[in-house]
Amino acid sequence: MKKLSKYIDHTILKPDATKEEIKKLCEEALEYNFATVCINPYRIKDAISYLKDSNVGITTVIGFPLGANITEVKVLETKKAIDDGASEIDMVINIGAVKDQDWEYVYDDMKAIKLAAGSNIVKVILENCLLTKNEIIKCCELAVKAGLDFVKTSTGFSKSGATFEDVRLMKMTVKDNCKVKAAGGVRTTLDALEMIKSGADRLGTSGGVNIVKGEDNKNTY
Repeated sequence: MKKLSKYIDHTILKPDATKEEIKKLCEEALEYNFATVCINPYRIKDAISYLKDSNVGITTVIGFPLGANITEVKVLETKKAIDDGASEIDMVINIGAVKDQDWEYVYDDMKAIKLAAGSNIVKVILENCLLTKNEIIKCCELAVKAGLDFVKTSTGFSKSGATFEDVRLMKMTVKDNCKVKAAGGVRTTLDALEMIKSGADRLGTSGGVNIVKGEDNKNTY
């Protein structure tokens, strides 16, 4: 298994995050060699300056946290984020369209973001705590059809985050056609390892440092 740190998107998505907090996040990402930092689009240019000439990527979020923006706005967000230096895109699925079973819209929304992102990695956040098991399966199937790189469990801003059961279900559905990111509620090293065992290829957490050091993550994400 690859190093635990390389599974982690070291995350600050809280709206009141300061430039100093972004700097600290990036410094920790460099020190512990995390896969990426995950930040809001406004902070991409700051992160670029702190991560210059490193192999730590920059993940940003699109349509966050509700997913209810129209596709054209998400596309514009995606193009701007990549222009600013983001290497990976975590988009929120249109949850209302899922509940309407408007599968054509859900698919087209995901496909448009993938096209806008070009060769960059795209993860779709399903917000599993708001979905039924059948809806999770259908969304995973559409993500594979749309050519997305990851399906992701949660924004961390709704009722609950990742569960082992959901990660297993997502992995069973996408198989090797797509990867799985578990986010929200990864509290300990044991949690992280169990998520990976369940099928997670990436972990979204604000407690990456605690987790790689074998300490409990006291943060909310």
